[in-house]
Amino acid sequence: MINRRTFGKALGLGAGGTVAATLTELSGPAQASALTGQQAGPAATPLAVGPAAAPQAGPGGRTAFPPLKKVRAGLLEIGYAEVGPAHGAPVICLHGWPYDIHSYVDVAPMLAAEGYRVIVPYLRGHGTTRFVSPRTFRNGQQSALALDIIALMDALGLEKAVLAGFDWGARCADIIAALRPERCKALVSVGGYLVVNLEANLLPLAPATEHAWWYQYYFSTERGRLAMEDKDKRHDLTRLVWDTVSPTWDFDDATFERTAAAFENPDYAAIVIHNYRWRLSLAEGERRYEPYEKRLAARPVITVPTVTLDAERDPFTVPGDGTAYRDRFTGPYDRRTLKGVGHNVPQEAPEAFARAVIDADRL
Repeated sequence: MINRRTFGKALGLGAGGTVAATLTELSGPAQASALTGQQAGPAATPLAVGPAAAPQAGPGGRTAFPPLKKVRAGLLEIGYAEVGPAHGAPVICLHGWPYDIHSYVDVAPMLAAEGYRVIVPYLRGHGTTRFVSPRTFRNGQQSALALDIIALMDALGLEKAVLAGFDWGARCADIIAALRPERCKALVSVGGYLVVNLEANLLPLAPATEHAWWYQYYFSTERGRLAMEDKDKRHDLTRLVWDTVSPTWDFDDATFERTAAAFENPDYAAIVIHNYRWRLSLAEGERRYEPYEKRLAARPVITVPTVTLDAERDPFTVPGDGTAYRDRFTGPYDRRTLKGVGHNVPQEAPEAFARAVIDADRL
């Protein structure tokens, strides 16, 4: 039951067809939270937040980015925010579900003030990102989303970048770091190693863990699909997820509504439903991605410099202080626990997230 906040509204859905791109050469408690874990990088220095920040500030803090940009990238026209010097070292920040680019509305100016060029794209099915062709299958599988980010880098002329993300975004970043390490200068991954293993996902989890994933099972039903296509039910469902996975984050209605606008994308429901059904082997992926999924099923190691962040109050944080995934990171590495923080780490603890990006880049 929701006991802290009220509901409002949002919308969205899309259509299907075929994919025509390849992954070529795939070889707040925030600031009050205690940070634990050994920091392998240089001594931390205070983060500056200055004029380079650019995002507009409202009465309650930063609420918006500068005017968004768009670029044709592979199957998509990707909408994205950009903050910081044009020739700065690039950082790509990737959001999760049910979130959008506003998860980084505070992180981006912090990094921009440190000289980084910060790029925050809407993932497929979100916000201003659109499919180029109405015939393209609305595919939510992990390698398709990772391909989108590589295509974005190609379109922007970025040979490599620091990749940072949580939830779906961390998974995209992990996949690129694992299969295309030459494109990833360093990595920040909330939750550790999030690459989906379809075979492992066929096995049951502990009841308490299964309970946290209730919406994934709901989406596997026709009722769940219809709920995601209904603007009011989708709004209420995503708001409930925010409330339950970030139990200590005291966000207001306006904060949620800014993000919920991204769920009005016409392909939103189709991408979300396919993503979660594919994870449970209840929906097929596309043949062109099979080689990549086979490699990912082998749980390839990540060799690039990495900082992983585990949020103490996130119900999806794997127990064991990172031991469950430690062997997947074989390069320079640091892990940190964020005390009192829930699932939406960059928005709940922006300074800790920005610090992780800077430190990963210096490992």
